[in-house]
Amino acid sequence: MIVITADQVDSRSTPDAAGGTLEQLNSDPSLRLLLAADRTAGDEIQMLAASGSDALAVILRLTRSRRWSVGCGIGSVREPLPASVRESSGDAFVAARAAVDRSKKRPTRFALESAPDTTPGRDTEAILDLLLVIRDRRSDEGWELYDLLQAGLTQADAAARLGITPQAASKRARAAELRAEEAVRAPLARLIDAAGRIDSHPYEVQS
Repeated sequence: MIVITADQVDSRSTPDAAGGTLEQLNSDPSLRLLLAADRTAGDEIQMLAASGSDALAVILRLTRSRRWSVGCGIGSVREPLPASVRESSGDAFVAARAAVDRSKKRPTRFALESAPDTTPGRDTEAILDLLLVIRDRRSDEGWELYDLLQAGLTQADAAARLGITPQAASKRARAAELRAEEAVRAPLARLIDAAGRIDSHPYEVQS
């Protein structure tokens, strides 16, 4: 299973971001969470994603804001699942804790840990790092076009909305590497799922 743990960056000198972020995540019908995002400590949030694509969507959303250090933990989780992520435990949660701690020292503010440690997990982190670097270099204009395309507009319609020519929109899309991101998202989601299947046995409950 896939656990996402995020710790707010510089929380002592910036306004609390957890409340608004939790509301956005839990109210998004496109995100499937096995256990809803919740505050697990003062400035830390955590959730259990239903799939690699859902985990990737959360990771990309949180890292885009630059307000979070994000850890992804892959492994077993104690079952049956409780009502709250705060009541959950298992190897995936331990891995997510190690990942978020390591993410604070990384340029992308992201890390992935799997339990047990596997090559698919390490490969996934390396490729996701490249995508995060691309996104971190994207201009405000690039993000503006990205958001319109994600909302379902065609590139021509987005250009009209922005008041620019289709040629200018194409140039902006190339500079923002929008096609590269679109091409890699589905393979990345599959990699996350594959890393999760390495340890598919449920967490054993000790009697």
